[in-house]
Amino acid sequence: MNIKDKELNIAIIGLGYVGLPLAIEFGKVFSTVGFDINQTRIKELNKNNDTTLEVDSAEFVKSSMLALTSDERDLSSSNIFIVTVPTPLDINSQPDLESLKKACLTVGTYLKPNDIVVFESTVYPGATEEYCVPILEKKSGLMYIHEKNKNTNKNGFYCGYSPERINPGDKERSLKEIIKVTSASTTEALEVIDDLYNSILNTGTIRASSIKIAEAAKVIENTQRDVNIALINEFSLIFKKLSIDTEEILKIASTKWNFNPFSPGLVGGHCIGVDPYYLAYKAINSGYYPKLILSGRETNNKMGFNIADEVITIMAKKRI
Repeated sequence: MNIKDKELNIAIIGLGYVGLPLAIEFGKVFSTVGFDINQTRIKELNKNNDTTLEVDSAEFVKSSMLALTSDERDLSSSNIFIVTVPTPLDINSQPDLESLKKACLTVGTYLKPNDIVVFESTVYPGATEEYCVPILEKKSGLMYIHEKNKNTNKNGFYCGYSPERINPGDKERSLKEIIKVTSASTTEALEVIDDLYNSILNTGTIRASSIKIAEAAKVIENTQRDVNIALINEFSLIFKKLSIDTEEILKIASTKWNFNPFSPGLVGGHCIGVDPYYLAYKAINSGYYPKLILSGRETNNKMGFNIADEVITIMAKKRI
């Protein structure tokens, strides 16, 4: 059976700030299951209450084809699985893929011939096919279909990668207003995935030539920002030593047409402080040590202490 002829039944695995908006939008168009292992989270969502504040209660009502569940058996009729679980760092700033592994094991249990698994979780380049696919194959007993074997492997499953680009708390750049990167293991699967996302977006998509390209694009988006902020943070530390005003310097410098405006400060959140370590991990394992990327991380990690020192100094001067 051609995957393009399939009636789509979508499952979103993980209902955090990334997965829930997806589930809501797909549930307006397709039969959709939103799955999360957190039963408390599911109870809240079934009362139209999103504690992450990403989705308004009125949007739940509009999503009439969405079912929210913590029972994995409800995934059995799905044929498109979209994985949006968190991929944080461990205490050594190394990729922690435990949630991704568990999601793959869950999906693999219900994977059927010609199903598609799309990953949105941030990973290092190559992780989908090197880490996730073997778990899916072993658990499902099916083979992975890609361009080189698609003519001989008729009963396997397909994969895709469409990195999340959600900016939490940003009501102007919601899911529907952000261009989506799409990629897949075959051209046929890419057509399905691309059409799928375009059905809920106002901004459209851009297709990557491979899953690994899409994975790499995701990690450099935030790595570039992290390094740029680190440079500005280092400027601020230098100018503090020189007793001159960083804010005024940046304001004057930004009058040149090609000066990129960044401000000094803390770097936190789910992505900017995490993605560089994923890229660095893969680079080091490939025989290249990314000095600039890790130096930027070191600079930004120190800013919390520098700001705390500044606050303590000001408090002491004011006898607080």
